[in-house]
Amino acid sequence: MTHTNFEMEVDEKPSKGEGFRPYYITKIEELQLIVAEKSQNLRRLQAQRNELNAKVRMLREELQLLQEQGSYVGEVVKPMDKKKVLVKVHPEGKFVVDLDKNIDINDVTANSRVALRNESYTLHKILPNKVDPLVSLMMVEKVPDSTYEMVGGLDKQIKEIKEVIELPVKHPELFDALGIAQPKGVLLYGPPGTGKTLLARAVAHHTECTFIRVSGSELVQKFIGEGSRMVRELFVMAR
Repeated sequence: MTHTNFEMEVDEKPSKGEGFRPYYITKIEELQLIVAEKSQNLRRLQAQRNELNAKVRMLREELQLLQEQGSYVGEVVKPMDKKKVLVKVHPEGKFVVDLDKNIDINDVTANSRVALRNESYTLHKILPNKVDPLVSLMMVEKVPDSTYEMVGGLDKQIKEIKEVIELPVKHPELFDALGIAQPKGVLLYGPPGTGKTLLARAVAHHTECTFIRVSGSELVQKFIGEGSRMVRELFVMAR
């Protein structure tokens, strides 16, 4: 009896789950992109929310200030101690007032403008120095680019102005050592076109000071006292 051996070759076919694997991988990648985009949008919305909340808080504070009674505006004469300040209120007079808990006594200096509560005269806010808009529009240069070399024929005046203006600014210790009072300033006079303004700009350049140019006609006002007030405010702005 003859026995015959049969060999059969079977092709391996992928399982049913293996066929869906690329599809699921693609879908997962798509969903990951969607999640990343949503997360980015969420962070953007959170930033906008924080910004809007800050605006809401600011508006609430402004609304609260508008609903409060008006404050008196006074000028600090001098601090008395850690909790009291002598303030001048026009036209009432001078008063010793208490400080609000949010005011640091170190921030209160003489001649500062402050706000006083209407009912208790408590100093609750330090105001910025008031400057007339006309004064703020005057020509101001931080440090002019003019030098002494640009000024011709005024060697004597340049030497004198260096001694009177530049030396006290750059070397004040020399005056302290000699016990000499520093000069307050100089007056330059002469016809137009003789270098007065250029010399002043050069002094400001070499001393690294701010140069403020003011025309005398700008200080002439129709009301008595307005011109002198503008001069005072000009010095306030200069400080």
